[in-house]
Amino acid sequence: MIKVIKILGTGCAKCEAMTAVVKQVVIENNIDASVEKIEDIMKIMEFNVMITPALVIDNVVTIKGRIPTKEEVLALLN
Repeated sequence: MIKVIKILGTGCAKCEAMTAVVKQVVIENNIDASVEKIEDIMKIMEFNVMITPALVIDNVVTIKGRIPTKEEVLALLN
């Protein structure tokens, strides 16, 4: 089953770093997932997120306000 991953952030350095980590984990581990970057502040607020970056997996906010490690992302996706 395909995972739906959304990275919420306005384009700051931390948001870009989170995007890179998530994409790297997906590619390295052959995970069937779609990765979408959401920069629209109104859409970010729909997730009740006030601090970015935030990682949303299958519409559940899993991490916010920091850059996760590759190991953390892999554990969340498994």
